[in-house]
Parts: sequence; C-alpha cells; structure tokens
Amino acid sequence: MKPILRQSVPLTMLIAATAISIAPSARAEVPATCVKGVDLATLGPKSIVGQGPHGEKAASPEVLALSDADAAKIKEKHFKVGISMQTVDLDWSQLQIQGITDTLKKYGVTVTGVASAEYQVDKQIADIENTIQQHPDGIISIPVDFTATAPTYKKIAKAGIKLVLMDSIPTGLKHPEEYAAMVSADSQGNGLIAAQILASCVAQGGTIGLVNFGVDYFSTNERTKGVREWMKANRPDIKMKQVDFTDPPKVSQIAGDFLTGNPDIKGLFAVWDQPALDTLSSMRAQSINIPVTTVDLGLQSAIEIAKGGPLKATGSQRPYDQGVAEALAMMNALLGKETPGWIGVQSLPVTQSNVLESYKTVFKKEPPPELMDACNKAKPACN
Repeated sequence: MKPILRQSVPLTMLIAATAISIAPSARAEVPATCVKGVDLATLGPKSIVGQGPHGEKAASPEVLALSDADAAKIKEKHFKVGISMQTVDLDWSQLQIQGITDTLKKYGVTVTGVASAEYQVDKQIADIENTIQQHPDGIISIPVDFTATAPTYKKIAKAGIKLVLMDSIPTGLKHPEEYAAMVSADSQGNGLIAAQILASCVAQGGTIGLVNFGVDYFSTNERTKGVREWMKANRPDIKMKQVDFTDPPKVSQIAGDFLTGNPDIKGLFAVWDQPALDTLSSMRAQSINIPVTTVDLGLQSAIEIAKGGPLKATGSQRPYDQGVAEALAMMNALLGKETPGWIGVQSLPVTQSNVLESYKTVFKKEPPPELMDACNKAKPACN
C-alpha cells in the first residue's frame, strides 16, 4: 500500500547539512554476494508472518470463497457498493479498484462510484457522508487518517451499511459490529524480503539507513518492523540508522541530507517505492552508489530493478488480488456471514531475475515496452 498522509504532522526528523559531493568509491564496498547470494526460491516468508492491527492472526483470502448458492443469492439482490480511496493517482490504488470492480461485476454488484480524497481528511469525511446518503449496501475504503476520520466511519454501521477496510482500521472501530473485515498485504513479510536482500549487499559490520514514514500507520510500521527484526535476528553485526519523513514530496531532500550527514551508510531501505525512487535521485545528485531495497512495485521501480542499478529488490504487494479479497469479503458480509477481522495477502519477492514475471503477477498484464527495453539491455541478468 501507498500510505496515507496526516496533513498537520510536522517532519519528525530533518538532518541539516551542507550539500557536498561524495565520490562513488566512498560507498562502493558491496560484496560479490549482493542479491546473487540469495536463493529466490526460498526468499521471503511462505505464509503470513505479521499480525493484524489488534494482534489478530491472519486469515487467508481462501476463506472468502463463495459457493454457487451464495453467488446466486448475490445476483438476485442487486447489491450496490461505494468505494472511498485516499487517492486514485497511484498504481496501487488503481489496481485495488480494478480488483474490486472486476469481482463485484462478476456477481452482479453495482459500484455506485469511486471517491478520491486526495489525502485530505475533510474531503474524505465529506466523501463518506455523501456516499452514506446514497444508501449503498456496502462501502469499501482506506482511511486517510485513522483517528480524524473515525467518527465518520462509525456512521457507516449506524446507517446499516457494511464496511470493508483496506490496510488500516480507524481508531476505536470494533469487529464485527462496525466493520466486516480489514484486508491488507503482509507488510511485515515484505519488510523481511527487503531486509534479506539488503543484508546480502552489506559487508560484515556495515551500517544501513532506514528511510521511514514518520506517521503512526499500521502497514508502514510493519514494513520497518520486518526489516529491523530480520536484521537483529540474522545480521546483528549490521548497525541501523533511521530518518523519518511525513511529507513524501520532501523525501529527496531529507534522504540527501541523511546520506550527507552519515557517510558510513552502505545500504538503504525505503518504506515504499516512491520514496525509494526519490532517494535514488538524491543519491545520483551526490554520486552515491549504494544498494537500496523497498516495498511495493510500480512501473518506474520495476524499470530501476530491471536495469540492475542501486535498486536491488522489493517486497511487493498484490493490490489487484487484495481488491479481489475486499470484494469477496464485502459480498460475504452482505450475505450476513461473519468474516475474519484481518485477511492477509501473501508477499511477493521481486529482483532483477524475476521482475518481468512479477510485473505480470502484480499488474495482471504484459510488461510495457519501456520495462521490456530496460530488461533486454540488462540480459541475461534480467528476466
């Protein structure tokens, strides 16, 4: 998931430094085992490793399967469902929406509309209240701010409307009274993937930096937790430093200052792919070449991985599959069935050697020409 933003939170850390150029040799101590020393077949967890926001054990999307009788009942009812997103301007968001709408349409459920809050709390509150006034049978939503929007989300159940959540639960909402289910990726598992690859690229006793989202948000917290816990358990020799951001457009500046102030850093983890790309920009500006790993897969991050440059790998979500699970959870709820509080979707390791197949898995379509071109130029390493 691409996390939401809390508009009023100040930057939690900004390291001021004079911008200087650092030669690549100052950061070039990358072991020959970088990425190549990791067996892709065994990379990452084989089951959900994280817990839900309330300590729940993950349920598999398989528990949401509908019988033929269930499908017939749904088609008879002509249900209507609204969608409220934090933004629609992300690959992640668009794939979620596609997974939801494709699945609901298959069972004759109408999507009344897709609202985009553009990361604004007031707009999402208005969006949800407007959707409630349309009297849908259900709403599928990701909260922009799980505290400020909580009173509005509580109105959904009071109106007799079913609620399925993406990635986070508004503060104080109770399952199953006020929401039917929350569906998310195994964010901690994705963090483990990023950590394992990054560790293969850092020499004994090295230092890594974590470019972390400085807002208390479940999915991003779990990613950084996954990195930290894997390193402590498997590479205790690696030292970790962290910088936090709350305003994504400022990541390039923050990451650049962080690297300038910490020349001992030999590798980086960025909490999702756009901050990773912004960090790459600041690295290039300073002639720094160190390994980077992240979470999420977008077209640009796929291209960077295909090239074989500093971005070595990502632990990807499966947003289309997550959307399918959200739609199925909603239809189960509309039939009056109690669904699990947290449904986890398996993580996906992506490296240069499987980036094309991973793109097809995530996006449900063939890789575009620009990704194919980047991979062809990097063959045979890229596939």
